[in-house]
Amino acid sequence: MKTAKTGRARAVLTALALVAAPGVAVLGTATDAFAVSKIGHATATQMFRDVGITWSSSGNCSDRYNSTCTSFEQLNLATAQGAQTLKRAGGCALNITGGTETGHASGTYSHWNGYKLDYGKNTCVTSYIKNNFTYIGLRGDGAPQYKSGSGNIYADEGTHWDVLYYNCGGC
Repeated sequence: MKTAKTGRARAVLTALALVAAPGVAVLGTATDAFAVSKIGHATATQMFRDVGITWSSSGNCSDRYNSTCTSFEQLNLATAQGAQTLKRAGGCALNITGGTETGHASGTYSHWNGYKLDYGKNTCVTSYIKNNFTYIGLRGDGAPQYKSGSGNIYADEGTHWDVLYYNCGGC
C-alpha cells in the first residue's frame, strides 16, 4: 500500500536524480521512472568505430532533422552498447542505415527517442539473429520478429533489420 509519505519521497528522489544527473533523461511517471543516458553523434560514432561498425545514409549526412541522413544525436547509451554487443557476439559486418533522424515511426520506443537502430541486411547478420534469438511472431506491420535473451527485439523489415534496444544486450 502506497502512503503519502512514500509518494513524496519518491517524487523528491526523482527530482534529485534530475538535478544530480545532467545528461540523463527520466522517462515515465514519478512512480516508475528510470534513467536513460543519452549520447551525442561524435560519441556514438567513436563507439562504433572502436568495434568496426560502419554507418551510411542515402544523403551522406548526419543531420537529425533530415530523413535522408543517419544521425546518432540523442542515441541512448544502451542502444550504442547493444550495437557493440551484436558486433562482438556475431562477428559479422554491421552497417547502420538508420539512427535517431526524423522520418521513422513515432512512439516511446522509437528511433527518435534513441531506442532503435536499423542495420543493413547481410547473410551473416541474418543467420546470427535467426540462429541465436527466439522467433516471437509477426509485428503489426507483418515484419517477423526475434527476441534476444536480454529482451531486445529484432524485426526483419525486408531490406534491413529494425532493432529495438531496451538494454545493452549483456555488455
